[in-house]
Amino acid sequence: MPEISSFYGIKVTMYYNDHLPPHFHAKYGNAEVLIDIQNGVVFKGFFPAKQLKLVLAWCEIHKNKLMENWHLAKRHEMIKRIEPLK
Repeated sequence: MPEISSFYGIKVTMYYNDHLPPHFHAKYGNAEVLIDIQNGVVFKGFFPAKQLKLVLAWCEIHKNKLMENWHLAKRHEMIKRIEPLK
């Protein structure tokens, strides 16, 4: 599972050939969530509130790049790194 970004202890990854809806995985310690890219919401998992706010803000800022990566992954092409939240 390629890592596309990492910030404040949060690791963001995306699988090749993953299921719909377009999403990414975020992990913080033992907590993991799946975030729907287009709607900017959690559809599976649990995250601490502070880290969830950070991930959702990052998702909103990079929504277009995340969707581009989703399409690259579907074509089995190299996924691009996305700048971390600062």
